[in-house]
Amino acid sequence: MSVSYTEETDVLVIGAGPAGSIAASILKNEGFEVKIVEKEEFPRFVIGESLLPRCMENLEYAGLLDAVDKAGFQKKFGAKFSHVRNGHITDFDFSTQFTKGWSWTWQVKRADFDTILAKEVEKKGVKVSYKSTVTKVSFIQNHASLTTIQKEDGTFYTIKAKFIVDASGYGRVLPRLLKLDEPSDFPVRAAFFSHIKDPNRPKGSDGNRILIIDYTDGVWLWVIPFSDGTTSVGVVGDPDIINRYEGDEINQFAQWIEAVPDLKGRFSPEDIVLGPKKITGYSAAVKKLYGDGFVLTGNSTEFLDPIFSSGVTLASESSAVAAKLIARQLKGEKPDWETEYSDYLKLGVDVFRAFVKRWYDGNLQKIFFTSESNIELKSQICSVLAGYVWDLNNPFVKKHDRAILALANVLGDLKK
Repeated sequence: MSVSYTEETDVLVIGAGPAGSIAASILKNEGFEVKIVEKEEFPRFVIGESLLPRCMENLEYAGLLDAVDKAGFQKKFGAKFSHVRNGHITDFDFSTQFTKGWSWTWQVKRADFDTILAKEVEKKGVKVSYKSTVTKVSFIQNHASLTTIQKEDGTFYTIKAKFIVDASGYGRVLPRLLKLDEPSDFPVRAAFFSHIKDPNRPKGSDGNRILIIDYTDGVWLWVIPFSDGTTSVGVVGDPDIINRYEGDEINQFAQWIEAVPDLKGRFSPEDIVLGPKKITGYSAAVKKLYGDGFVLTGNSTEFLDPIFSSGVTLASESSAVAAKLIARQLKGEKPDWETEYSDYLKLGVDVFRAFVKRWYDGNLQKIFFTSESNIELKSQICSVLAGYVWDLNNPFVKKHDRAILALANVLGDLKK
């Protein structure tokens, strides 16, 4: 391998998705030179299409909110959950949440959303190099780093940086190169999804509402309407169940549409415009979130499950917090990375983890689909579903797992 030249920058960001763009924008606003390297060419497809209101604050702080607003994405004001076996429905309206914050967000095609963020960052003066693959990272004096990049034409160059932000998402560049990967404690699950035309979309607010369908134990589906008249539809669960139908992937997806009452009659396989696609074994974890001269953000840290749309929220929060700490450090301060980043981020991850676990073991369904109505408890849960998982005034944040189990125990078994 022959290295042709070396660039220098204050901060190198790996990945141009939401985490990378938010971090780069904040650091550029603070006056630092930032370079982004991205393995793919944009626009490119990626899953994670339903944002949470907590994302809005980070987009606004990074100076990216106005650009997204102009794109005309479908606004999201809450989420509806449907229980196929007993017909119960519960609807969470973000305007009624316990925590003060944004009461809406967007449902987005990530190819468009991510491209808008990356282009806006480039307008700020951040150089984004696409089709650039990180092949090696070494740390030198004073925690600086030397990163080797392979370009599309097969040539190599290096980037010397004072700090690295890994926002590589599912690529998990630094966890892989620095051997930081750890297995997730979640069972292996699969997601099978597509974008499909939606001519029979319900009228009014129901037509634009994200719908989560609890189909059978451990198997659920999402329906995420977009502003262009198409909708993202996906089924998640044990790989053997997801793959139970025969035929090619279009035929398999058609059989899922036919099997689920909320989908049958609304969607037709002839209207598929993307995919279908499958992802298996997507959950991941890491040994640590930061080190001398680097930090992991977004899905490079940990990915849980798509059930509560936590991915972009954790990406935006981790990258915003990391960027603020990096700025302070490069200005001569000594931030407490363990407390201010690792402990802080883990709180939010643990709250979402508790909700994911209790969804799959059925305890959350006892709460969501109960006939017993408690406005205060519902507003507290709504705040978690809106992404406000750092509000310790909320019992479902402070005591997350205990609060879920205690309430589920009081409500008793869900009739199926």
